[in-house]
Amino acid sequence: MRTGAEYKENLRDGRDVWVMGEGAVADVTTDPATSAMVDEYVAWYDRHGDAYWQDILLTQPDGNGRRHPLALTPPQTAADLRRLGKAISAVHFVTGGNMTHTPGYGALIALGMLNVLKQLNNSAEEIAAAEAYLESLAKSGRFLTFAGGGPLIGTRLRQAESERVALRLVSETAQGIVVSGKIQMHTSTPFAEDLLITTRNDLPPDSGRFLWFIVPVNSPGLRVVSRRTVAKHKNPFLSPLSSRFDELDAMVWLENVFVPRSRVFTGEPLNRYRRHSLVSWLLWHHSYGWLAKAELTLALGLALAEVMGFKDNPQTIEQLVELTVNVQTTRTCMTAAELDPETTASGHALPNQLHVAAAGINTLKVRQRMAELLRALPGSSLVNAPADTDFADPMMAAELEDAFGGGGYTALQRAALLQLAWDQVASGLDGREAVFELHASGGLETWRRRLASWFESYNELANGVQEFIQVDIPPLDLTSLQEMQNVPRRMPQSTASTNAGTLNSQPLN
Repeated sequence: MRTGAEYKENLRDGRDVWVMGEGAVADVTTDPATSAMVDEYVAWYDRHGDAYWQDILLTQPDGNGRRHPLALTPPQTAADLRRLGKAISAVHFVTGGNMTHTPGYGALIALGMLNVLKQLNNSAEEIAAAEAYLESLAKSGRFLTFAGGGPLIGTRLRQAESERVALRLVSETAQGIVVSGKIQMHTSTPFAEDLLITTRNDLPPDSGRFLWFIVPVNSPGLRVVSRRTVAKHKNPFLSPLSSRFDELDAMVWLENVFVPRSRVFTGEPLNRYRRHSLVSWLLWHHSYGWLAKAELTLALGLALAEVMGFKDNPQTIEQLVELTVNVQTTRTCMTAAELDPETTASGHALPNQLHVAAAGINTLKVRQRMAELLRALPGSSLVNAPADTDFADPMMAAELEDAFGGGGYTALQRAALLQLAWDQVASGLDGREAVFELHASGGLETWRRRLASWFESYNELANGVQEFIQVDIPPLDLTSLQEMQNVPRRMPQSTASTNAGTLNSQPLN
């Protein structure tokens, strides 16, 4: 594994990044809008060299006595999945689930791509190129992220149908392709090194060919345009999470960007409900991130119940029990997913998709309720908790100690916990994540449809009622419940038809 310093240096690669409201970013490693998140990724890399973390994040020694990052090692067995799951969970917890995309997440993207290409029986050359790329990630630790290639609203409102596509194939040769256009929405692109872009329209029209391609973020002609930064106080004591984590979900604009042939693949339209799709391992990773947020909410509830003197209060006990049940339900689903894995076309162990869906649904269902419980648990002190700087004034410090201290804890100690709770459930950071997951992961409705599509016991259960009645009934067939299709995306009325283009200017998305 490379060091965090090596990763940081690689980000000084001439990339073109623009942050809405801030402008052009000359250096993501030093700019105020991006530097804190860069430091969190530096820490991700450096944990692999930390003696405390090595038994959590590294494999057992191989025949040569070498250990490898679990995050970059494709899982082959249930035991591999379990170890990788524990490693992902441990990292997510120390970030409060606020670092959703890591180089390890990137390796899962590449693994999902390889699996789909094998499912599609693609050419040996494409599969070999995908295998080589996955192996290169394991050796280099390079950071890959993913973009689904969705068009922007302005594109969808263009007059000519042939112009209502996100990306266009400018040219194609034996050496590679050249593309132009604008796409959204993806996470951590300002901090990644490579970007996998998948397309939704076949190329050429009616050919059934869907291009997927990988481009370096610093490619000539590629600009990353990120959303505005999360609102946060300049004092980290008042924004202990917001001051550290801001993954800057972004659009990507491409102007005549060249992609070499070894990074161009023939994929398929992404179906949110298809089993063993490109995003299969990613859904598992997402669920661990959401679980970490829930665990931090529970952790804060427990700590505040003690520090605020409420732990023996019956209402507080009920609140803590509810938080605990919600967390453990998701934990149980994640454990089941790893101990009862599926085997993919690429021969790798995949967390059982049905159990992952159940975990995601539970977390999404209880998310707002858990936040509301944490907002209520410490009382109104959550709103008026002091900053560390308020204690610099001796008179103010004495009064604050009188107002917030006592019972074995100082006013500053209570204030630190209250500010962390505020940032967890009452800040722009929490709101950003909720909005992003609604759009990127489809929200609760999409996860419910996934589970409905993947549930395999409809007929078994329906026909099982025969054992309890006195008359024979014909076999019952409920398999249609599994035939979930993508819900049509909302499109402006003028863009109902988008499958058009010319030979030298073809739509990719």
